[in-house]
Amino acid sequence: MVEGLAKPALPKRRRAAHRLRRTLRGIISGWQLYLMALPAVILLFIFNYMPMYGTVLAFKKRFIPRDGIWGSPWATPLTRNFQILFKNSPAGINAIRNTLYLNTLFIVVGTVFAIALALAFNEIQHRRFKKLTQSLSFLPYFISTVVLAIFAAGLLGFENGAINGLLTGLGFERVAFFMRPELWPAILLITVIWKGAGYTSVVYLATIAGIDAELYEAAKIDGASRWGEIWYISLPMLKTTIIVLTLLQIGRIMNADFGLFYNVTQDIPTLYPTTDVLDTFIYRAMRKTGDVGISSATALFQSGVAFVLVLMSNFIARRIDENAALF
Repeated sequence: MVEGLAKPALPKRRRAAHRLRRTLRGIISGWQLYLMALPAVILLFIFNYMPMYGTVLAFKKRFIPRDGIWGSPWATPLTRNFQILFKNSPAGINAIRNTLYLNTLFIVVGTVFAIALALAFNEIQHRRFKKLTQSLSFLPYFISTVVLAIFAAGLLGFENGAINGLLTGLGFERVAFFMRPELWPAILLITVIWKGAGYTSVVYLATIAGIDAELYEAAKIDGASRWGEIWYISLPMLKTTIIVLTLLQIGRIMNADFGLFYNVTQDIPTLYPTTDVLDTFIYRAMRKTGDVGISSATALFQSGVAFVLVLMSNFIARRIDENAALF
């Protein structure tokens, strides 16, 4: 009876051993590639997985360094920090709203500008001029947000700002940009497009360069104009790339560029109604109040919402184009 029960398990063990040997042979045959990836895997583990241990702080009443993370007292109830964030913190609700609104604005408008820029570059026939314009559009991506803050102060300053100097020269009144929060969504949008559209357009331009030239030749024979070629050939061929890049951006929709929102706005409280995002909110909570629990709860909320949005967006992308889904 025992032998009869043991026989069916033997083929499964053999199949498992065969898969293990096949996996080991694949690792050994491509050991150079795995060795090259090892530093990145180690850094990913250190900076992305090890900090997950700190999410326990989201359920702690307060953090006592002497007692450690686990020894610190638990919140009562465990959702206390989340209740404080959502019910008793208008600043937290405002930060969530601004994060979603501004990042959605950046994704939609930034994608349109990046595609338009890539299509414009593709129309340039002079090779040297094309390289020059691409380099100039790509350059702002490498400029630090600290330098951007200096540019913003020089352009938007009330007394010595270049824009106010131009306005007074034309007979208009000065504008106190750093006291007008309603103007800053547009200012930040222009900054983000100027800084990142050239970088993103390179990906779209590479996709356009890979389109079969015979498609354009056939369109010309059929009498299609240049706009027709763009509308019926270039844009449809860019659909998969647009969806993939948008999905990647949605994965970080709850994570704002801290350097942009903190440095460019100079962390002026007057601008908080439209520029305060979750990253700056967490930073202030840590710097001013030292409340690790609320900061951890906010960060955990960021990750959870981003995870759900990625799943939903990937599901929708799979329904539109199966090849555009990330998983």
